[in-house]
Amino acid sequence: MKFGKSVCIINVGGTKYAFPKDVIKDFPLRRVSRLHGCASEREVLEVCDDYDRERNEFFFDRHSEAFGFIMLYVKYGKLRFVPHMCELSFYNEMIYWGLESSHLEFCCQRRLDDRMSDTYTHFIEEHHGTDDEFRTDASSNGKRDSKWLERMRRTFEEPTSSLAAQILASVSVIFVIVSMVMLCASTLPDWKTAESNIVEEHRYTDSLEHPSGIIEAVCIGWFTAECIVRFIVSRDKCEFVRRPLNIIDLLAITPYYISVTMTVLTGENSQLQRAGVTLRVLRMMRIFWVIKLARHFLGLQTLGLTLKRCYREMVMLLVFICVAMAIFGALAQLLEHGLDLESGNEEYASIPAACWWVIISMTTVGYGDMYPITVPGRVLGGLCVVSGIVLLALPITFIYHSFVQCYHELKYRSARCTQSLSAEFLN
Repeated sequence: MKFGKSVCIINVGGTKYAFPKDVIKDFPLRRVSRLHGCASEREVLEVCDDYDRERNEFFFDRHSEAFGFIMLYVKYGKLRFVPHMCELSFYNEMIYWGLESSHLEFCCQRRLDDRMSDTYTHFIEEHHGTDDEFRTDASSNGKRDSKWLERMRRTFEEPTSSLAAQILASVSVIFVIVSMVMLCASTLPDWKTAESNIVEEHRYTDSLEHPSGIIEAVCIGWFTAECIVRFIVSRDKCEFVRRPLNIIDLLAITPYYISVTMTVLTGENSQLQRAGVTLRVLRMMRIFWVIKLARHFLGLQTLGLTLKRCYREMVMLLVFICVAMAIFGALAQLLEHGLDLESGNEEYASIPAACWWVIISMTTVGYGDMYPITVPGRVLGGLCVVSGIVLLALPITFIYHSFVQCYHELKYRSARCTQSLSAEFLN
């Protein structure tokens, strides 16, 4: 296009930038550089929103502050997010002007990846549901089946998707609580004594005759049915098996069926089988059913998402603690025992033993089972406690901000699901 003036004005959201027309040709932003190749005003309007031929001004109805940060990248070569602006919104502005995520600084790339990983999973599920409905549009029966499976999947996987899903989630939580109460009560001495008396009276009868056995069987039956239905209605069976919560469900219900199988094959009472160390360990794994509550409570979901996003900070925290344990443990062993082998503090006879003292001191727990008795050792103990407070506080800020961000994101999603539920109920 033959520009009327030697200076081109770029107007983005009310903010104007003036460039020589020679600069427009090789401008780093592809959308701006495309203006130089336009042969008519119609082609110009395909690139920008409006054009003033008299003033040679190109109008772009975009975010002016975001474009200002993009211009800083053009000038200095460093691109960062706009403060207090959604990462995805800024990324949309980048795509509009012809930039990619690789142009971002590393810290901003990480923020974008974390945000896109959650949003991508959410929207991919919606797109899959749309694709399934589109592919089954030719057949009314297939479409009804697809909608029914999708409704079932949402009922079991998304507790806030419908009234039936909320009721199902409430029942599942009740069964989890009952199962945990029974598991904890079974370790009480009085409970064990009563259970042993019943075993002596009914040595060759099934433990299901005991009330605890009936309750346990009902809970296991519910969890088994829930897992089977969720597996049937899931879109990707392989992905379902690989999910951590589903693996925990499988490990929690497996010991019960192993016990029942051994009872059928050997004829031995299942209460006697639980005396075995292996089955006791497997049976105690039922405590992981508490993690199932993460499907129904926003707080546990926030905790899990925060740990997922802050795994680098968690690793950094562990590295800090391990380095401090190695340094203070070696010094404590030397000051308390190594300098005087005859009358030294025997509790610090080895570095691993001293490392135990270091970890309980750095975390300010202080069990009191071992403590330094020499003056240099006590000075070292004070330094160890102060160092522990400082080292533990360093990554906490990042983890806290990530926790707040995850909480608001999940709360926003929950509010949207609640609104859709209310609209569905009113309709």
